[in-house]
Amino acid sequence: MDCRRSQYLVVHRMPRARRPLAAACAAALLAMGTASPAWAQQTQDQPASTPQTTQPAPADKKAADKQAAKSEGRATNLDAIVVTGIAGSIENALRTKENANNIVEAISAEDIGKLPDASIAESLARLPGLATQRVDGRADQISIRGLSPDFAGTTLNGREQATIGENRGVEFDQYPAELISGAVVYKTPDASLIGQGLSGTMDLHTLHPLDLPNRAIAANLRGEYTSNGKLNPGTGTGDLGHRASFSYVDQFLDHTLGVAVGFAQLDSPIQEKQYQAWWWSLDNGPGSIEDAWGGPHTPGMPDSVLSQEGMQLRAQSENQLRNGLMAVLEWAPNDWYHGTLDTYYSTFNEKKYTNGAQWASGPYNSAGPAEYSNVGTVPASPYPIVTTGTIDNIRPILQNEYTKEHDKLFSVGWNNQFQFGNGWEAMADLSYSSAKKDLHDAYLFSGIPDQGTTSVQFATPQNYGYPNFRTGVDLSDPSSIMFTDPDDYGYNGRQEFDHQDDHIKAIRLQVSHPVGWIFSTVDAGVNYSDRKKTKSADVQFAWLNGNGSTGSDYNPAYSVPINPSFIYGPTNLSYGGIGSILNYNVLAALNSQFYLTSGNGQNDWARNYSVEEKVPVAYVKFNIDTMLGDIPLRGNAGVQFVHTNQSSDALQTNGNDLVAPISGGTSYNNVLPSLNLIATIGEKQYLRFGLAKTMARGRIDDEKVATSASLNLVESGPAAGQYLWTGSGGNPNLKPYVAVGTDLSWEKYFGKSSYVAVAVFNKNLLNYIYNQTVLDYDFSHYTNDDPTHPASSNIGSFTTPENGTGGKMQGLELSGSLEGGLVTHWLDGFGMQGNFSLTNSTVPVSSITSIPGAPSTLPGLSRKVANLTLYYEKFGWSFRLTERYRSSFTGEAIALFDQLGYQKVLADKQTDFQAGYAFTQGSWNGLSILLQVYNLTNSPYKTEQISDLPNNVQVGRPLDYNTWGRTVMFGLNYKI
Repeated sequence: MDCRRSQYLVVHRMPRARRPLAAACAAALLAMGTASPAWAQQTQDQPASTPQTTQPAPADKKAADKQAAKSEGRATNLDAIVVTGIAGSIENALRTKENANNIVEAISAEDIGKLPDASIAESLARLPGLATQRVDGRADQISIRGLSPDFAGTTLNGREQATIGENRGVEFDQYPAELISGAVVYKTPDASLIGQGLSGTMDLHTLHPLDLPNRAIAANLRGEYTSNGKLNPGTGTGDLGHRASFSYVDQFLDHTLGVAVGFAQLDSPIQEKQYQAWWWSLDNGPGSIEDAWGGPHTPGMPDSVLSQEGMQLRAQSENQLRNGLMAVLEWAPNDWYHGTLDTYYSTFNEKKYTNGAQWASGPYNSAGPAEYSNVGTVPASPYPIVTTGTIDNIRPILQNEYTKEHDKLFSVGWNNQFQFGNGWEAMADLSYSSAKKDLHDAYLFSGIPDQGTTSVQFATPQNYGYPNFRTGVDLSDPSSIMFTDPDDYGYNGRQEFDHQDDHIKAIRLQVSHPVGWIFSTVDAGVNYSDRKKTKSADVQFAWLNGNGSTGSDYNPAYSVPINPSFIYGPTNLSYGGIGSILNYNVLAALNSQFYLTSGNGQNDWARNYSVEEKVPVAYVKFNIDTMLGDIPLRGNAGVQFVHTNQSSDALQTNGNDLVAPISGGTSYNNVLPSLNLIATIGEKQYLRFGLAKTMARGRIDDEKVATSASLNLVESGPAAGQYLWTGSGGNPNLKPYVAVGTDLSWEKYFGKSSYVAVAVFNKNLLNYIYNQTVLDYDFSHYTNDDPTHPASSNIGSFTTPENGTGGKMQGLELSGSLEGGLVTHWLDGFGMQGNFSLTNSTVPVSSITSIPGAPSTLPGLSRKVANLTLYYEKFGWSFRLTERYRSSFTGEAIALFDQLGYQKVLADKQTDFQAGYAFTQGSWNGLSILLQVYNLTNSPYKTEQISDLPNNVQVGRPLDYNTWGRTVMFGLNYKI
């Protein structure tokens, strides 16, 4: 009997012989707190039954079960061992892990509404082989085994979810952890796993009320404080927030009807200090901008030294308000039917205020080359680095930005289970998921009136840290700083409205029946899903009242004072030496001191598109339960057939101007076999083997048909005088990523909550996707908007995502946990958990060598990932110290001038601490107190820019250095 939450487990209907595994899965939900909240790393049981379907058992114990539920309580009747706290959750995890058929990792809530981590992503990132990348200081997206989040599938109760981004990756901040009862990460799939990813699949679970023995009501309230303070006064974003949740679970009609309702609210402040060094170069001397490119001489700059050519220093204040609602109705009225209706709804509102100063400090400044004096350098390779000095002829650019995002997620599923006798079982599942996103972004420029200049004294770190800049003008003085176009950007501001709508409709049918020989049962099923993502973007440019917007009518030096009624308290940039800068109401100023014109360009038109995927899936899976000599052997073998019909509607432009609508698409088939085997090779000792072919479709925004294409006159060569097509855009004909993976794992269990495991894996990527230039692209279905210049040929060059040869991945994963009491009774109550992953990969070098800084490993790969947890839990007290580590990885990025490039995200380490006390007796029984500190060491986010110098020498230099401070939460949990 499979005990994944996505299978809608009917615990109270199982025969007694099959109950212990189910009880182990439910034990975390039945736990009553004697310790602080903790989620345990665990694998979910998945023996021979289908992975995403409940297998309701015959009712030979119906009357006895009902009577026992009344007289003894459901937990006793289910033979459940009720365990509590951190160690108890680990014990429960290991009990289920021993019975797992696939190689999986999982987390499970210790109790209803208890939240040990800031988000689901924080907890997932502690599992072996998983890593997270911080967004706005919080764990958000998850990578599995060194592959980027694009390659991981995510489902809710076994169903694929619509997303708010332009890709398939789920943003875990959208799902309140208080409403999620657990999550399973499948490292090896089986044939009945729908929505699988290339690297793995994460399945989030909501609570099922009939899994609990009786009514439960839980509430928690926590205050939140961020240590970075209030960086942008007057914007309504501070340093205090809160989290609150309420859950109600009950059972009716003799425990055959269950109801669960949960609500969670997050009101969270984020204060971020940002610093970015724009780019680095050689200005003067041999092989410099002056020598190699014929650029201007930079006065005062020594020859053959590496200098920073510009910077931006920004303070970002953000407030996130999320309301989530979960409701589940579960009905098991008789022995042959069990139905579950679950819904999830959330709204996510985000307001972000980003105010900062920036300037160019190289030879190509609009005011002319920057002029240096008193330049100081430090020795470095391949060139000394400029770290101190004074720069004249600088035009500071103040950019104040307002961003508002409103997201809505809705998911509903109706699962129906049927028992027909003689071992025949059936399932029908209907689901719908939608995600809507509305984004409004606006920013305005200000600077010294009439494009005036100033001097800047600087002291920048050789490597990473915040700089110390001193300007010759007070950037917070309204008489010194006005609305203008400080550096000839060609406009005074910009605003954008984005709308996105994503929805998925799906139906699934399955039948199961016992078979003979080495197989216990066979599962056969079909799934059909229809997904459509629609995106629209509208851009407007802002111009100062009284100034023109085109040609000679536009005066970039035109300056207007900022309306004093719009000005807030100054933004604090003292961490970068500047001190304070002007802070004002961007929308109020935009609506009264500017006028707007339509400004959609090539990149903006390209974000108006729709992509639809219709995917029928058929599968068959044989569940293995046999003996190999004296060795018990179980597992599953099966195959999945996937047909995909994808299409896209978008717009063709000739650069900036709209030409015509355009459509495209393709269809393809994939056959995905899988095998999972588990051998019991000794006392509590197991050897696991997995072999599977997996796939992941390309990014949705890569599948769009949006295109920029035009005819260009060839001026030289054999085709001189002819008009030939050139262009770039998406590719609606993309085929998916495909890989064949092999896994081998050894596990040994001892004590109550101790184990050690060693796993190795190999993944061959048969098909990968790269941005490539196709020289023989067929433009016959494109519109020529200039018929006076007919095309000489329909064949031309086109830059687009294309399928190519893949690479390889190999990895080693070590994990384990240890009870201190096994070492000596003096350590009773102490314990530890840890894991370490080492992953290597290669990609075909020829595919990306033309891109500066291109990696020789897969983008997004961290070679080393590690987690360590130390805890103490006794007499109601609990303490936990955790640290997660991810080594550096190279990610794809768009560099200056919209050119594709790579930047390295440096190693990231985050340490968290929590302490709590739970009352277990008297009138305060059920109450617990919790203190949590996240990012205890204020770990920064650091990136490295990899670029070519004028003399074709590549260097890696600091790019981003951002900090978010520490987050402290203190609050109460109460359950009755």
